[in-house]
Amino acid sequence: MLLILQLSVVVADLVVILLLATPIPTAAQALPGCQDHCGNLSIPYPFGIGPGCYLQPQFNITCNQSSQHPKVQLLTSNIIITNFSIEEGELQILQYVAEDCYDAQGNPTGRNVPRLWVPPPYTISHTKNKFYALGCDTYSFFSGYREDQKFTTGCMSICDSLDNAVDGQNTCSGVGCCQTSIPSGLKNQTVTLKSFRNHTGIWDFNPCSYSFIVQDGQFEFNGTSFQQLNNRTLLPAALNWEIGNQSCDAAQKSEGFACKGNSNCTTVGSAGYICKCMPGYHGNPYHPDGCQDIDECENSNACSIGKCINSLGNYSCKCPKGYKNDGMNEKTCIKDNNRSKIILLLGISLGFLLLVVGSLWIYWGMQKRKFIKLKEKYFKENGGLLLKQQLASQGGSMETTKLFTAEELEKATNNYHESRILGEGGYGTVYKGILPDKSVVAIKKSKVNGAPAQSDVFINEVIVLSQIKHRNVVRLLGCCLETPAPLLVYEFIVEGTLSEHIHKKIGKRSSLSWELRLNIATETAGALAYLHSSALMQIIHRDVKATNILLDEHYTAKVSDFGASRLIPLDQTQLTTLVQGTFGYLDPEYFLTNQLTEKSDVYSFGVVLMELLTSKVALSFARPEEDRNLANFFVRFMEEDRLNEVLDDDIVNERNVETLKKVAEVAKRCVRLKGQDRPSMKEVAMELEGMRVTPKQPWGKSEVSSPEDTEYLLGSAMNSDAYFVDVRGDFGSRGATIGTTSGYDSIQIQMVMPYDGR
Repeated sequence: MLLILQLSVVVADLVVILLLATPIPTAAQALPGCQDHCGNLSIPYPFGIGPGCYLQPQFNITCNQSSQHPKVQLLTSNIIITNFSIEEGELQILQYVAEDCYDAQGNPTGRNVPRLWVPPPYTISHTKNKFYALGCDTYSFFSGYREDQKFTTGCMSICDSLDNAVDGQNTCSGVGCCQTSIPSGLKNQTVTLKSFRNHTGIWDFNPCSYSFIVQDGQFEFNGTSFQQLNNRTLLPAALNWEIGNQSCDAAQKSEGFACKGNSNCTTVGSAGYICKCMPGYHGNPYHPDGCQDIDECENSNACSIGKCINSLGNYSCKCPKGYKNDGMNEKTCIKDNNRSKIILLLGISLGFLLLVVGSLWIYWGMQKRKFIKLKEKYFKENGGLLLKQQLASQGGSMETTKLFTAEELEKATNNYHESRILGEGGYGTVYKGILPDKSVVAIKKSKVNGAPAQSDVFINEVIVLSQIKHRNVVRLLGCCLETPAPLLVYEFIVEGTLSEHIHKKIGKRSSLSWELRLNIATETAGALAYLHSSALMQIIHRDVKATNILLDEHYTAKVSDFGASRLIPLDQTQLTTLVQGTFGYLDPEYFLTNQLTEKSDVYSFGVVLMELLTSKVALSFARPEEDRNLANFFVRFMEEDRLNEVLDDDIVNERNVETLKKVAEVAKRCVRLKGQDRPSMKEVAMELEGMRVTPKQPWGKSEVSSPEDTEYLLGSAMNSDAYFVDVRGDFGSRGATIGTTSGYDSIQIQMVMPYDGR
C-alpha cells in the first residue's frame, strides 16, 4: 500500500528551493562592484542585480531577502531562479503544479491552475521540459503562444486503481500518468486540468489530479508520486534565453556585441545568439575580461611521455631523448626507431628470458597460494576483512565476538532443516539452533551471493552489537564467516515482539496491563539512553519501533535489529546518511535533512509510547487521512484536551490516570518537529523510571513470582510461540524500495532534500 508523506506544503516548497538553489561550481562572475551572489547562488554577467550590473534590462535580477533564505527572482516577477547556465543559455526555475480535487460526492474541493508568462528573450525550453498529467480520471491541456500564434497540446490519464497505474516499470503511458512534449519557442503557458466524472468511483484512492511542466529527469512517475505531489506545489523547469534578436553574423558587425575575448558566437532560436568560450579557454564569455586560458599542464596526464608546455588555448609535449613528436601532432611522443633498434633487440631477448622465468615462478606461486586463497575466499566475501578493520578502528578485536565453525551451526540447526525456520526476511533466514551445551539460539543465515549492500548490513550489525553490553539489548553471541552465506548467532527470545502483544496479534494476549507496559517502556528507554551516551561510541538505532522490541520469558524488554544502526564518533553530534527507517516512526527532521542525530531515536520512541498508551498502530490507512499518522493524531487530541478518547480503555483505571497523562506529555515532547526541542533519551528514561509504580502483586524484573502475578499483568493464558531476533528488511537498489516486516513498512530512501532549519 502506498505511503502518504505527512509534510506541509510550506516545508516541501522550501526544501525544493534549497535543493535546486544549491550553487554549482562555475567560473561565472559579475561586473566589478556589483553584487555577485544572492544567498548561495552566484549571479553571472550578463545577469546582474541593480542598474549598471546587467547587460540588458531583460537580465535584471531581483534578490528577495524577505525570508530566511533569499530568493533569486527574474526581473520583478515571482519566478524563482535556482540556477544559471551560461554555457547552455538556460535558467532553471521553479514552476507551480496545477491541482484539481474533489470530495466523495464529486464536488470540487480545491483547484489551482497556475500560469507562467515570460518576456523576451526568454522561452520555455521544449528540449529540457516535459508536460505531465497524473490522475485516474484526468485530462489536461497545455496552451501557449509563440508571438501571436497559439499552440495547444495535452494528454489523458485513466485507471481503475493505483496498482494498475504503477506497472512496475515506472512508465507514464496514460494509465495513471500521461506525458507529452511541448512546442518550441513559447513565451507563456496555461494549464487546463479537468475530470471526466469528478473522480466519483475512484475518490477513495485518487481524490486529486495534477498537471505540470517539469525539467526532464527531475520527475519520475512511481508509486508515491500522488502523495508527493499532494504536499508539493513547486517543481523545477527550464527556460532558454538569448542575447538580442540578431544572428551572429549581424551581431558581430553591430555595436554592443556581447561575446568578449576568446569566445565564439552561436545563433540560437529564431533570432538571438549566445556566447561560448573557445576550446582551451574557460570562464565567462560575456564578462569584459573574456575567457581565460586553461593551463592543461596542471593535469599530470596531459603528456604521457615528455614535458608539458602550456600555450594560449593549447599545449604541446616536449619529448625526451629517444622520442619524437608524432608528425604534426605536438601532443604525442613516439619512439625514435633509428635509435631504438638495438635497444629493442636486447629488450626482446631479455624480455623472453624474464617471461620464461616469470612464468615458472608464477605457476609455482599460484599452486602454493591456491589452497590459501580457498580458505580466505569465503572470509573475504562475507566481509571478514571489513569486520576486522571496523572492530580494530572501534578499539575492539576479533576476540570480542565468538567465531563459530560451519560444522557447529549445521549440527545445531539439524543441517538447516526447514522445521527449524523461525522466519525469513530480505537479507536471509533465521533458524532455531540448539548448541552442544543445550542452549537455544537464533541463527541468522544471510543470502548466498548477496549484493555488497547486504554484506555491509551484515557487518554493520556485528560491529554495532559488539559495542553493546546491556540487559535490555538483544545479545550477539557470535558469527561464522567460513561458509558461502555469513551467519550471526543471537540469544533466543521466546515471547515475541511488543507489537504482537499490544496490537492483539494471533496467538498473543489481547492486551498488557499498564504497569507492565510502563516497565517495558522504561527498560527500552534505558537501553536507548545507554546506546546514546554510555556505549564505547554513540550508537543510533535508526529503526526504533514496536516490532523491534522483543520480550523474554519474564517480559523484560530487549531492543533488537541493529542492521540499520550507525556508530557516531565522540567528536561528532550528527551524521549525514541515507534516510532509513519505518514510516510512522521516522523522524521528519531526519527525513528532510539526512542529518542523523540521537534525537531521531527519541522521536521514534515517542511513537512507541503512544502505541503503549493507545494500543493503536503507528500508521494506519483505516483511520481518516489526517489521523493516519499516530503522532499527529495523538498530539492533536492532546491539544484539544481529548486524551481520554484515544487511551486504551483496558489500561485506564482510577489509580493510574495521572501517570498516563504524564507519560502522554513525555510522548508529546518526544515527537516535536525540531530535534533540539526534544528531550534526550537519558531524560526520558529518568522521567519514566520516576513514574514506575510497583503493582500490588510482586513482579520482578527478572522473574515472575506466580501465575497470579502473570494474570494480574496479562489477563488470560497465552499461547506463546518462541520468537527470534527480527533482522528483516528489504531495501532496493534505487534507495526508495518498500519492504515489510511484521506488517509494517520498512524503507531506505536516498534523497537530496536539505532542511531549512525551521
